[in-house]
Amino acid sequence: MNIAGDRSPSGRIFLMRHGDSRKDCVKRYIGQSDDPLNDRGRAQAEWWRAKLSSIRFSRVFCSNLARSMQTSGIIMAGRENLVTPLEGLREISMGDWEGLAMADVRARQPAEYTERGMNPDSHRPPGGESFADLLNRVVPVFRDISGREEGTVLVVGHAGVNRAILSHVLGMPLQNLFLIGQDYCCLNILGRGGGPIRVDAVNLPPFDGLAECSVT
Repeated sequence: MNIAGDRSPSGRIFLMRHGDSRKDCVKRYIGQSDDPLNDRGRAQAEWWRAKLSSIRFSRVFCSNLARSMQTSGIIMAGRENLVTPLEGLREISMGDWEGLAMADVRARQPAEYTERGMNPDSHRPPGGESFADLLNRVVPVFRDISGREEGTVLVVGHAGVNRAILSHVLGMPLQNLFLIGQDYCCLNILGRGGGPIRVDAVNLPPFDGLAECSVT
């Protein structure tokens, strides 16, 4: 993998998902629960620290949830003064579904579960956000970052946050956002330089040498 730094007067935006933070291998709705990285997540961030060590980031922004701040802190070790946590980059709120197993929601609330799958842009879990709500919260933050910060900028967000940003940049219907892969600690590269922001790479994985579900 060849990752270059600035190639235009405005530079690039490296948009990353935080490292693995799961406590078990059950598929759950995890939104704004403030869980730390697990061992695998820390290893993923360490890999990116080595890989990105030659990149001169002008600024780093992250969600103010622990898993994003820890990912940023590991990658930017020795350069932590560049990191700014932002509440606006927090993951989508799952409301009453927070932390619940997807299988349990499907069994107990089948209509709600089906509705979210069919209309993720407009469906809100009880007490939570829809992806349209998330888009309206996140895009102004992203526009501010991309319009104000020169050079190569790192943004460490979440799966939902990153999908919303990429859907916006691509002009893609929000209803299709789950077609964009966002694995733990993946990297997306966005190019800037006098015209519309372009998507140069999506879902570049770290190499951590561990199985997909290796939770400790």
